Amino acid sequence: MNNKFTKIVISGGLGHIGSYISQKLLKTQKKIHLVIIDPLYSQRYPSLFNLNNNSKNKVSFYDQDIRNMKVSSRIFSNTKVLIHLAAKTEAENSFSKKNEYLQNNLEGTRKAIEITKKTGALLIFPSSTSVYGSKIKNDLIFENDKEKLLPQSPYAEIKLKEENLIKKSLKNYNYVILRLGTVIGTSTGMRFHTAVNKFSYQASLNKKITIWKNAFLQIRPYATLKDIFNSMLIFINRHEKKTNEIYNLVTKNLSVKDIVTLIKAQKKVRLTFVNSKIMNEMTYKISNEKLRKTGFVPQKNLRNEIIKTLNLFNFHNEKN
Repeated sequence: MNNKFTKIVISGGLGHIGSYISQKLLKTQKKIHLVIIDPLYSQRYPSLFNLNNNSKNKVSFYDQDIRNMKVSSRIFSNTKVLIHLAAKTEAENSFSKKNEYLQNNLEGTRKAIEITKKTGALLIFPSSTSVYGSKIKNDLIFENDKEKLLPQSPYAEIKLKEENLIKKSLKNYNYVILRLGTVIGTSTGMRFHTAVNKFSYQASLNKKITIWKNAFLQIRPYATLKDIFNSMLIFINRHEKKTNEIYNLVTKNLSVKDIVTLIKAQKKVRLTFVNSKIMNEMTYKISNEKLRKTGFVPQKNLRNEIIKTLNLFNFHNEKN
């Protein structure tokens, strides 16, 4: 009988994506030792509740910033997979805090690279489809379209720096870079600054949904938490096989109008359009063809994810 546990380390493991990945791994996998690292800067304590209820697996938690941890620590010994989610993620805030984002995100990735070299683990790094930019509505963007690498925020610029650092530093090791669309889905660590979550919250309170005027018809890529987990699981299950590739992780390309229409099908909403200095008139569609070739099958029904998000708030507020 094999009593050996596979150690999986998740940095930033209490956030929107991390809390979902952690819980799904513990529910669906056997014989794993899940190590969660998160300094709780956002105080997402509920993401820790009742995690260790599965006798088939082990869970460890460290209230630490990965940037300050020693690579030689026993915490990382025998790590097979490192999912590096620790980062500041609000692109809009990055315009006024570029140096802060650079120091936090880039230095965290440097430490993840060091850990990967020390342990020989597979590094799973979530980048962003915001590294792309295109003014051609119907032009699908693929991973090798280098001329389309036109980041529109400091956050996206830093993601591209992190990608390049990983490719340069780990060419003799094992990594996979997943360029994620905007996240859709519920989790205990979720935040409400992205389109679906923000709109669902506003609609639940009978508030007007605020939309950037230039963004209503723009098409952007989205990724559900379910698809993010399933794609990561593909690489976790073959962590001993070298990958060293970049993949677009997209469930569907949608416009803001598409999202609002899905919400309207469940709840009456009011819209208000606002100007934004940050918002540009870029629109782009991202191909997930390369990831599909690994066995990835994107979720078809985004309506259910919208309903789940709306159902988090069962209020009966009157209109103001």
